[in-house]
Amino acid sequence: MQSIAEILSQELKQKQEYVENVIQLLDEGNTIPFIARYRKEMHGTMDDTTLRNLETRLTYLRNLEARREEVKKSIENQGKLTEELTAAIDQAQTMTEVEDLYRPYKQKRRTRGSMAREKGLAPLAEAIFAQDGADPQSLAQEYINEELGVNSIEDALAGANDIIAEDLSDSADIRKNLRELVMRRGSLVCKADDPEAESVYTLYYDFNQPISRLLDHQILAINRGEKEGILKPAITLPGNEGAALVCRAALKPQLNVSSFVRAAAEDAYDRLIFPSIQREVRSELTDRASQGAIHNFALNLKPLLMQPPVKGFVTMGLDPGYRNGCKVAVVDATGKVLDTSVVYPTFSERKKQEAIATLSALMRKHQVKHLAIGNGTASRETEAMAVELLRSFPEASYAIVNEAGASVYSASPLAAEEFPEYDVNLRSAVSIARRLQDPLAELVKIDPKAIGVGQYQHDCPQKELDAALGAVVEDCVNAVGVDVNTASRSLLEQVSGLNSTTAKNIVAYREENGPFTSRSQLKKVPKLGPKAFEQSAGFLRIPESKEVLDNTGVHPESYPAAKALLKLLDCTDRGQLPEKLQEFGPAKAASSCGVGEPTLLDIAKELSKPGRDPRDELPAPILRKDVLEMKDLKPGMELTGTVRNVIDFGVFVDIGVHQDGLVHISEVANRRLRHPSEAVKVGDVVKVVVLNVDEKRHRISLSMKQAGKTKANA
Repeated sequence: MQSIAEILSQELKQKQEYVENVIQLLDEGNTIPFIARYRKEMHGTMDDTTLRNLETRLTYLRNLEARREEVKKSIENQGKLTEELTAAIDQAQTMTEVEDLYRPYKQKRRTRGSMAREKGLAPLAEAIFAQDGADPQSLAQEYINEELGVNSIEDALAGANDIIAEDLSDSADIRKNLRELVMRRGSLVCKADDPEAESVYTLYYDFNQPISRLLDHQILAINRGEKEGILKPAITLPGNEGAALVCRAALKPQLNVSSFVRAAAEDAYDRLIFPSIQREVRSELTDRASQGAIHNFALNLKPLLMQPPVKGFVTMGLDPGYRNGCKVAVVDATGKVLDTSVVYPTFSERKKQEAIATLSALMRKHQVKHLAIGNGTASRETEAMAVELLRSFPEASYAIVNEAGASVYSASPLAAEEFPEYDVNLRSAVSIARRLQDPLAELVKIDPKAIGVGQYQHDCPQKELDAALGAVVEDCVNAVGVDVNTASRSLLEQVSGLNSTTAKNIVAYREENGPFTSRSQLKKVPKLGPKAFEQSAGFLRIPESKEVLDNTGVHPESYPAAKALLKLLDCTDRGQLPEKLQEFGPAKAASSCGVGEPTLLDIAKELSKPGRDPRDELPAPILRKDVLEMKDLKPGMELTGTVRNVIDFGVFVDIGVHQDGLVHISEVANRRLRHPSEAVKVGDVVKVVVLNVDEKRHRISLSMKQAGKTKANA
């Protein structure tokens, strides 16, 4: 039997040595970001995604191994474990296969088959199933026993039928073969409970799709429609293929097949096996679709969190609204709140002019450079007001900010702790302003599920979804690095090796003792022990430190190597360090400095740009000065937009009007795509052509491939 390391090595196409190293590092309590960044020589520079896949599969395979042992022990205690069964269990590759093999030996609730066994009919069932030509009626005569409730030949035969049917239902081979047949040849059909009723599920009122061609979003939509009592789905097989499969497994190849055993096999299929396989297949499809939805959510979340910040400017956040007005917050370049207000531009023309006057005064007072406008209710009217306002401030500009989750944050205990002096509405305006300045630092305060870049996320297993999204947040935060002297507790909690307690203690320490002046000072923080320091230090930045390495991604354990590299290359212009290193020879320099080549290359990159933010290399957000309304859109117009969400059937693009436009998957690229994420990601700035505008239904159809400048065509 293969070891877990061998299996993972084959699945991930990585050297077994590297896999074994990663398993050891994980078992020692190292985090994925730390392993990915600072142990490259040990794992052959696997990226964080590969490492997380390895960790997930490692957990599954270890659980599978543990379950195998539990099952074997249980069967052995019953005195029924054979060498053949042991080998079959050891070779089972999935939990389902293990459970199929265990099924005949598992304790069951009372069934028709078990009650027949209690009546002493098991030998009769065995004799009939032997199919040696004996007449079932004659065999049954011997088992009539009124004391046991077998009053007639018919009673005895009925009990034998139930035992044979149950034994066939417990056959691992039959279940495996039937499951494969259903996945290969079956279909998912769906009908409406009320075909005349209007609902969002009309596409599925008369639905029939081969299972092999089912799309994930179709599975999740049907599941939701079934849960709401609107749809009635079922798994079907053509003709009698399923029953025929069971009969072939049950009947002995002879001229005169046993009609009794055939009937028992058909009963087993109709009553026991197929209903069970239906449930299993539906569950497997749901698991597949859920994993796909979780993967796509994580795929969308990462570029959203990694959006380039608009740093270094005073920003005004506008949280639009009708009844309660437009909430306003002005924050300085570091996100500190300078001023707040509430204006009512939607009430009347007079109120709009008063709002413009109020905002103009705030802009002059605080030298506001950018406006961040939430994209929710009354966003279009607020945007129109902002355009009018900016005519007096030609140097300023505005951006529409996705406000998904802002209200969730505003009402949270965290927001109350951060802004006790402001009401819920004003906190939301602060959050919107900060989202433009530093999306990552602000969005980590919000449950990722509330950020609005998923699809059917509330139908997915929440534990798995939380784990996947939490991993994305952790990877993004550690990829960027965190300024330990300005970071919020929420941001610090996402740093490798830190938790809510150590993050809270870091904030308390700097409030009591002033800003940190070196990484080594972190060791004085209560409960931040050697292991936590090792895991976190490389991801924490201290711009105030006299040691320039403290403001880089170079880990303290590599400081001697970094200093040795500078001395070795005698490079006065650190910006030229990577080029100098290539000239000298990375392998030779690494040997001289006492570290691995991947680590040395990372050191050179960090030293060339201390304090670098990897997000700065990405396309900047679109800052606007003019407003565009839906009525202005005409088919054929070419516009620039920002990708807001990528889902199974298309891409939603913000083109500067209140309603995002949809690029159907068929209009994303000039090639066939399995998923739009193959061509674009959230945050991409793309060219689109307007195909159709439906003002009444608030729908905009767009095309990227007709613009001819998508990433997919590049």
